[in-house]
Amino acid sequence: MARTAVSGRLTWRVAELAETADLTASARRLVFDVPGWPGHLPGQHVDLRLTAEDGYSVQRSYSISSAPDGDRIELAVQRVADGEVSPYLCDVLAAGDQIELRGPVGGWFVWRPADQAPVTLVAGGSGIAPLMAMIRARAAEGSRVPFRLVYSVRTPDDVYFADELRRRAREDAGLDVKLVYTRRTPEGSPEPPGRLGVATINTYAWPAEFTPNCFVCGPTGFVETVSDVLVALGHDPRRIRTERFG
Repeated sequence: MARTAVSGRLTWRVAELAETADLTASARRLVFDVPGWPGHLPGQHVDLRLTAEDGYSVQRSYSISSAPDGDRIELAVQRVADGEVSPYLCDVLAAGDQIELRGPVGGWFVWRPADQAPVTLVAGGSGIAPLMAMIRARAAEGSRVPFRLVYSVRTPDDVYFADELRRRAREDAGLDVKLVYTRRTPEGSPEPPGRLGVATINTYAWPAEFTPNCFVCGPTGFVETVSDVLVALGHDPRRIRTERFG
């Protein structure tokens, strides 16, 4: 499954699965030990490669959801029922197993703790993964940069990192979290389910006059819609950074 790789940011390395746990009914948290990992910036991703005994190989890219932490990284993997890679990662790969990995990759969709501008994060579904790395890195750095997260999911059962987000929002006055449910809301919620729209972004994201950095991640249609809304609300397009999948 894996072959030894020489050191290098875009060279394949052998990573060993250290921990795994459910994030939702259809997603898993995978923590890898990557000897010689060069470190990463919040928002970067890695490439994973699976190679069968007959030599057939397939690659997929996954955002890193952890703050920089030595030789260890965390990924959040959504299971795609008919996929080639995600069912193996979610249902077969076990602690102690090895896989090929390279990275970190990307330099545009990243948050740097030295940047003091307010931050608006907008996620759709599994698009929370790289934004979670930013939230965690902010906490690890002891940064006081104010963050606002607007996170759109289908139902309460689909929230990644649900307990951690609740705890961080409760304990950190500099982090605001707004969950938007498109299909089903929590019991007793005063708001009906609905898609993320102008009113929600206008209310819960930083206003354009604050010149925030905006990071938007999710399915292509979601990212395009949110980006258009931010521009319509007066945000500088140069400060809107996007990452899309699907």
